[in-house]
Amino acid sequence: MKKTKRIAILGAGESGTGAALLANWLGYDVLVSDKSPIKPQFKAALDARGIAWEEGRHSMDKILAAGEIIKSPGIPEKADVMQAIRAKGIPVIGEIEFGWRHRPKGCRIVAITGSNGKTTTTTLTAHLLAAAGMTVRMAGNVGNSFAQLVLDDLQHDAQTGVPTQRIYVLEVSSFQLDDIDQFRANIAVLLNITPDHLDRYDYQLENYTRSKFRVNRNQKRGDVFLLNGFDPVIREYLDRNALAPAKKVAVRRGFYKNGVIRVGRTYTFEMAQSKLHGPHNMFNAVCALRVALLLGADPIRLQEGLLTYTPPAHRLEPVAAMQGVTWINDSKATNVDSVFYALQSMVQPTIWIVGGQDKGNDYGPLMALVRKKVKAIVCMGVDNSKIIAAFKKLKKPLHETRGAQEAVQTAARLASPGDTVLLSPACASFDLFKNYEDRGEQFRAAVLGLE
Repeated sequence: MKKTKRIAILGAGESGTGAALLANWLGYDVLVSDKSPIKPQFKAALDARGIAWEEGRHSMDKILAAGEIIKSPGIPEKADVMQAIRAKGIPVIGEIEFGWRHRPKGCRIVAITGSNGKTTTTTLTAHLLAAAGMTVRMAGNVGNSFAQLVLDDLQHDAQTGVPTQRIYVLEVSSFQLDDIDQFRANIAVLLNITPDHLDRYDYQLENYTRSKFRVNRNQKRGDVFLLNGFDPVIREYLDRNALAPAKKVAVRRGFYKNGVIRVGRTYTFEMAQSKLHGPHNMFNAVCALRVALLLGADPIRLQEGLLTYTPPAHRLEPVAAMQGVTWINDSKATNVDSVFYALQSMVQPTIWIVGGQDKGNDYGPLMALVRKKVKAIVCMGVDNSKIIAAFKKLKKPLHETRGAQEAVQTAARLASPGDTVLLSPACASFDLFKNYEDRGEQFRAAVLGLE
């Protein structure tokens, strides 16, 4: 590929810094520009390679002099800098695309997307492949820069002279998929689609759905597109749109029963001792297992991997069991669909901690589960009025709190031995917390601080 004389990179977070380091190593003239302050560790990484950077501003004359732009997925098209770039017609890609263009020879790409379950499925897939003895690299929306890993691997292969057969397992968001061009997954996974991030998609679910299906955009014959066969939004899209010519594999109902997962007609896996819980996680596990089997993993080693896997924090994470009460941190549940799956997996009377910055939620789909499984509701947010209005008709005990410690103390008073306290907010965290991780960590600390 002919190199662009100058690349401007918008955003100096994990992905932007990784892209800058890879571009610099490849010989590009690189400028990194971030409207916000750049974290010290990223400044240090850029300085170590002599890469120009700026923070707190965008120098448009320098940016518009670039032959190509790599932008952070968090920058919306309506931003002034993007409007100027589009007006000039400069090509724009994302870090995932840039990493893919320069990937090591012979590697295989697994791309996993969906509204919910991406991180669990991505981390489980990587864990299973590693347990099967394969060389696997995990990146994307899960936290690591794909471009940085590509750089590390290219440098390794250059030093050893022996290319390694690697599998990259990537969690990709709709924002990242919006910025691909040639990116191609050998195996693409679409877990589900529910309304989310609609403010970026003109409040049209169809636009968001189209972005998710871009994971299949460049697939060819011989590739595999694994998708949720009983998701209504996915089914409707399939009825109205053609797909790229990969082999389509639909995962449907009936794959989990009596603690055993069935994959196709050949393989069964015991899940009773696994740390994964709930029907949604059984579906995630089936998808991860299908990917691993397609890549040639040994089923016996996959079974071992299922039993050694620990789910990511803040996703139905057991925090403690004290005085007969089980405490669960599901802070990552920032939409109604995630809470539906969480409540569905509850087997004990549940004290439900809910609330935060509302995302235009429709709580209707939760009513039957709340009526059946929830013993009391603890609201945790600055404005709980919408939650109260939605659930007061159920005549459950309902309490308002303004922070994690108050919510935990209230839930502790309401709980009896044999109950579960579930933090599953259905809302964003930014009214009271830095992010969902901060919310989950404050909840955990409050629980462990109970006397």
